[in-house]
Amino acid sequence: MDQVLQTAREVFGHDSLLPGQAESIAAAVAGHDVLFVSPTGSGKSLAYQVAGVLSGGLTLVVSPLVALQQDQVDHLARLGERTRAARLSSQETEHQQEEVLAAAEAGELAFLFLAPEQLARPEVQERLRAVEPVLVAVDEAHCVSSWGHDFRPDYLRLRELLDAVGGPPVLAMTATAAAPVREDIVERLLREPSVVITGFRRAGLEFTVRRVADGDAQRSAVLDLVAAQPDGVSGIVYCRTRGEADDLAAALVEAGRRAASYHAGHGAKRRRETQDAFMSPDGDLDVVVATSAFGMGVDKPDVRFVVHHRAPESLDTYYQEAGRAGRDGEPASVVLVHRPEDLSLGKFFSGGLPKEKDVRAVLGAASRLGSRDPKVVKVEAGTGPRKTARILNLLSLSEGADDPVLGVLERAKAQRELERSRVEMVREYADTKRCRMDFIVGYFGDPERARCGVCDACRSGSAEESDRAVESAGGAFGVGDPVRHEEFGAGLVSEVEADRVTVLFDEVGYRTLSLEVVEERGILVPASA
Repeated sequence: MDQVLQTAREVFGHDSLLPGQAESIAAAVAGHDVLFVSPTGSGKSLAYQVAGVLSGGLTLVVSPLVALQQDQVDHLARLGERTRAARLSSQETEHQQEEVLAAAEAGELAFLFLAPEQLARPEVQERLRAVEPVLVAVDEAHCVSSWGHDFRPDYLRLRELLDAVGGPPVLAMTATAAAPVREDIVERLLREPSVVITGFRRAGLEFTVRRVADGDAQRSAVLDLVAAQPDGVSGIVYCRTRGEADDLAAALVEAGRRAASYHAGHGAKRRRETQDAFMSPDGDLDVVVATSAFGMGVDKPDVRFVVHHRAPESLDTYYQEAGRAGRDGEPASVVLVHRPEDLSLGKFFSGGLPKEKDVRAVLGAASRLGSRDPKVVKVEAGTGPRKTARILNLLSLSEGADDPVLGVLERAKAQRELERSRVEMVREYADTKRCRMDFIVGYFGDPERARCGVCDACRSGSAEESDRAVESAGGAFGVGDPVRHEEFGAGLVSEVEADRVTVLFDEVGYRTLSLEVVEERGILVPASA
């Protein structure tokens, strides 16, 4: 452990380590796979960086965003020879890619950043296998899980790809991973791992839900919330659409705030300039009004507020975006401006389920071509690019089904049910009288009840009243308890209130049940019963 602290201090300038870091580093250096789950801003990057330096060879860093990879490369380059890093991506020319691989072969790199599609290239596998990487760090590891809010199909093959380069130990990291996501990560990616979970609570975040009646009131509420902040204070406003982001940013500028919008409709150069202006201590931008495109890699310590103009599709997404506030440990405000119709299921699921004829066309084309490349399959199948990619993703998730077509259709229905249940959990969060931090960490599987004291429910006294009602009601269920439902099957209790219990079921996602009905009909029992 002394060597871990010495490396953290001498190479990275950290005099101490945060909870979970030392344990994760020690396990990885000892050759064990590790799942490190810790809140945003808690130093997961430092864990793999110290472990990589101590392991004494090449560490592969798998990260989903090219821009985020380059930020990390630049950061490590400033630290000296022991942290020399490079990126291998489609952004580099063939000559530049060759230089990177040659540097890795020559032992000149400590860290190589790349995405799964680069690892899938046979020539890259061959050359990296010869280098014998000592460690693989997988950032945003929830991308490997079909339960996750940010599932990425190219992560499905990651275990196979890592075995192709020698199967080095894996340090998988994520900030938001409910129990099913953690189980998926372990099953799909890791081998007998050490699991390090530091808890999901973030001290200093003051959660509030502001209810509004209509869209005009919603827009005004966001503008008023930002206007109430002192000049020069940094903050982020999250919107669901590009148009909303542009509109609110323009209104803030007109009101005299240093604001700009950020979304995928802007070119890469403009997005980079906006992010740099926001991240720089001397930048000329205080407020970014963004879609979810403004996310991974945003690690500005002094963000004092995050406002959501509309509720996102899951608490996973909400907490990850909220967690960009207050990373310096100082108090920060997190506000959801909410109207119930924003959580209308039709707003999230307008695309519908895939049609059987399209599934048959895509699977038939993939079989005839011997390929699952959407760009190739879509031409043969006569289906659109997004539809083709979606069906092929579902095929990967339903491997082993006796009837592949039926397997895809059933998987699509299961995914839809899970997504619907996630939306309902956001509604539960908006309506709860409990401590909002308690509600969120319960969603992620933390059974401890400890009111934060600073959210709107705690400030109003409703959280204390709710807890007293739960205590007086007694009941057979507690957060984290394994249970079984006569229709929905096995699950874990994620939330208990005086009159209802919310369970995360393995097969159908989240369901909120009336305790009165549960008791009358005996439909939910402890799993050991």
